[in-house]
Amino acid sequence: QVQLVESGGGLVQAGGSLRLSCVASGRTFSYVAMGWLRQAPGKEREFVAEISWSGGRIYYADSVKGRFAISRDNAKNTVFLQMNSLKPEDTAVYYCAAGPLVSGRQVDFRSWGQGTQVTVSS
Repeated sequence: QVQLVESGGGLVQAGGSLRLSCVASGRTFSYVAMGWLRQAPGKEREFVAEISWSGGRIYYADSVKGRFAISRDNAKNTVFLQMNSLKPEDTAVYYCAAGPLVSGRQVDFRSWGQGTQVTVSS
């Protein structure tokens, strides 16, 4: 079992930036894939980004390519999501996720955090 705790959410104006962090604990060695999902009000949870253990494989949703960047620090069991050029449609609860398979699909994640709210005002 892996426990995930997110931080870094908040309120930002359109065009601004935020950096989310997620610290993993527990059986972290078993989950090589870490990533981020998000869920906007009234919408289904969607895939945002994913990174492999080595960082050699990275996936992004089309909606965030060129604006968001995912990275990880394995020594600190932490994954980051740098979000730039934020838009009102990026408003959502952002969830950290981890899983045993790097696939670019949210269905392969097995653990999720409690989420952190990101609100982008226009």
